[in-house]
Amino acid sequence: MKGFKHVIYMSVALGMLIFAVPQLQVGGGLTLPTVFSIVWICFAILIVAANLHEILGVDEETRAELVKVKRMKRWQMQQKLTGRTRRVN
Repeated sequence: MKGFKHVIYMSVALGMLIFAVPQLQVGGGLTLPTVFSIVWICFAILIVAANLHEILGVDEETRAELVKVKRMKRWQMQQKLTGRTRRVN
C-alpha cells in the first residue's frame, strides 16, 4: 500500500501532461508563454520521475546500508561509553 499513493500521483501528473501539452504554446520564440510552458512541462516531468523513482524502490539498498552504518556507529559509541565508565570504577 505504501507505493500506491505514488502510482496515483504519477498517474495524475501524466494525465495533466497528456491533457495540457497540446494546449500549451511552445515554439513561438522566446516569449513569456513559451517560457512558462517549458518550465511547466519540466516540473511535470520531474514529478513523474520522482514518483517513478519511489515506485521502483531505487533507494531501498541505500537505505538499508545507511541503517547498518547508523547501527554500527551507535554500537561503537556505546562501546566507548561503557569502556570509559569501567575505567572510572
